[in-house]
Amino acid sequence: NTAKKRETLPFQIDGIVINVNNNALFNKLGVAGKSPRAARAFKFSPKQATTKVLDIKLQIGRTGAITPVAVLEPVNVSGVTITRATLHNEDEIERLGIRIGDTVIVERAGDVIPDVAKVLTDLRTGKEKEFHFSKNCPSCLTKLKKLSGEVLWRCPNKNCPAVKRENLYHFVSKKAFDIDGLGPKIIDKLVDEKIITQAVDIFTLKEGDLIPLERFAEKSAKNLTESINKSKKISLSKLIFSLGIRHVGEETANDLADYFGSIDKLKKARKDELEKIGDVGPKIAESIYQWFNTKQNQKFIKELFTSGIEIINKKSKVKNQKLKGLTFVITGVLPTMTREAAIEKIRLFGGEISESLSKMTDFLIVGENSGSKLEKAKKLGIKTINEKDFLAMLK
Repeated sequence: NTAKKRETLPFQIDGIVINVNNNALFNKLGVAGKSPRAARAFKFSPKQATTKVLDIKLQIGRTGAITPVAVLEPVNVSGVTITRATLHNEDEIERLGIRIGDTVIVERAGDVIPDVAKVLTDLRTGKEKEFHFSKNCPSCLTKLKKLSGEVLWRCPNKNCPAVKRENLYHFVSKKAFDIDGLGPKIIDKLVDEKIITQAVDIFTLKEGDLIPLERFAEKSAKNLTESINKSKKISLSKLIFSLGIRHVGEETANDLADYFGSIDKLKKARKDELEKIGDVGPKIAESIYQWFNTKQNQKFIKELFTSGIEIINKKSKVKNQKLKGLTFVITGVLPTMTREAAIEKIRLFGGEISESLSKMTDFLIVGENSGSKLEKAKKLGIKTINEKDFLAMLK
């Protein structure tokens, strides 16, 4: 019924969400990952249209990933004119059997991302051309590589001009440094004129560097330099996101910022320590660890702070200082709260959390299946408490 009413609504919708209409039951059902079990989203089937493939081009992302994109004859889908559609990877091109000149059915996946759903091979005239996926980067001509278990080809050249440019776009984006007035077109001008070559150069820009550029008046140059200076104060989570570390999106950046609290602690993190954070698994932990242990990146971080970057802390959520100066380690499964909830409480009351026991540890909070940490705590003379004891400390 909702799908039928969709067209009569005064606004656009791409699906519906069904919720359990009882707060007590909603909370009782809990959460799976980051999604509440009591809420489920259902998407409508995407709307489709027919058009022709004018060309297929390779697009380079900030991690060096090569994505084939179909250039299309303009076509309207759900009120939006579509001129390009992603073809995802080489395997998808082979699966679709798509050729330049083909007539295709396009749709907007989730009513957002243009996608080629099907090739209409019956409409071929014989003039269509097969697309040959180049094994060299279209920007720097470096030989592309495909890692084991992955479907994407990547440019391994860290100095690839296209990759560096994409990283600059990412660095100034809204979820990163959010520099008002510094979009891709301005970055392109600055790079083409060789005024900037890396992200840190942005923070050294002066009005005199910008005024000679085409369409840059004195006022616009002043506005941009003011925006750049304003952006130097940034939260830790946004700074981490801005670095463009592979597999680290906005949520993971937030988790890393909350857990480590400073860039210095994050830089020194071991892989096994990283894996204990939220959704960070071995693959993401390896990516983070390798990034911070690359000399080029270490130099970049140092130069960032030399240029005047200042980390602004989120407004403190600390209720009081009952646990100030105390360091806790948690082991085992607690009876009524998750490990994350216990960590949050420790921080809320001014305490410190650690993943490993040492002489600096004040308390070991012990749950079921506590393992070897309990024995080690006894040897080190560290006081052990249960969840009930811990909650009593907060009263």
